[in-house]
Amino acid sequence: MLDPVSLTQRLVRLDTRAGNERSAAALLAPILADAGFSVRTEEPEPGRVNLVARFGSRTPVTLTGHLDTVPADASSWSFDPLSGDIRDGRLRGRGSSDMKAGVACMVAAAAHRASTHPTDTDVQLVLTFGEETGCEGAARLDGLTPSPVLLVAEPTANKIVLGHKGVLWLRLTAEGRSAHGSRPELGDNALARLAAAAVRIHGHQDWPRSATHGAATVNVGTFHAGVQPNLVPDHAELMVDIRTVPEFSSDDALRAIERLAGPGTRIERVLDLNGVATDPESALVHDLTDALRPAETDGPPQYATYFTDASVLAGKLDARAVVIYGPGDPDQAHVSDETCPVAAIPEAAEAVHRLLASWSDGTDAASRSR
Repeated sequence: MLDPVSLTQRLVRLDTRAGNERSAAALLAPILADAGFSVRTEEPEPGRVNLVARFGSRTPVTLTGHLDTVPADASSWSFDPLSGDIRDGRLRGRGSSDMKAGVACMVAAAAHRASTHPTDTDVQLVLTFGEETGCEGAARLDGLTPSPVLLVAEPTANKIVLGHKGVLWLRLTAEGRSAHGSRPELGDNALARLAAAAVRIHGHQDWPRSATHGAATVNVGTFHAGVQPNLVPDHAELMVDIRTVPEFSSDDALRAIERLAGPGTRIERVLDLNGVATDPESALVHDLTDALRPAETDGPPQYATYFTDASVLAGKLDARAVVIYGPGDPDQAHVSDETCPVAAIPEAAEAVHRLLASWSDGTDAASRSR
């Protein structure tokens, strides 16, 4: 098998912070093509590339990951964000945990399986751009082969996760009236009005809790207002990130924010993605769990706090089971000095390889889609 650790290092050293996924796709496409995959890339915007690779003619397992990372300002890091080096058992750099290690594991495992078992391997890889900014690449994809199983290699510390919360991003705006900074009583300060709403939203603690997905959360993310100190600001804009749960829909969340924001605030939906929940009792999920972690003891299913491309891809694929499983450390996602445990990377690659082997062994893959 292609060494997934070295492949992770090569991916981390490519700068795909908020764009330029083309460079990562250019690295991975030849690896998959050499293993016999049919590979297509789509570049709807310069540098923004989706990669879809298909092997086999029967019903596939679909493996997915994103090629972009969030930004990383080198001034807030103690090492180069594009380092890709290994120190004290940790592979270092932006995207090491979220989620270039996961992508490397999927590509290495799928290429190895296709090369060594070409007659009984059925797999589809979907590698996307712009996941971090709202699953933009996944939303642009068409022509995917239907697949009952979707494996997302987001960071789970090699634990099996059966879904995640939904997400709602809202833009709140307030309009006021400008005046000279020395005569604020002549104006209507939009900044002050919206800032008060931001404090109310931030301070509210009574958000619903789901028995499966945990508590809904709300984060006041960005605030923009004003031009210069001696002008009363007549416009202010606030962005809010809400993570929804089955008992608290995006419509419920919108109504709650409207109440907290108060009158005179315009609210616009920017992103609205459903959460994901796979039935832990289904026979298909038991098969997947046994393949990924055959020695894992039974326990309550886990659900992630973050969203993934599964919010978009599960419907496009008609997937009945979504499993999130990857070597990254979820606590390392989006932090400065991001790292990933090296030992977890080959472990995850072997697990994905077992999953692909299990899909072809015993029951014909096509029957599993029924």
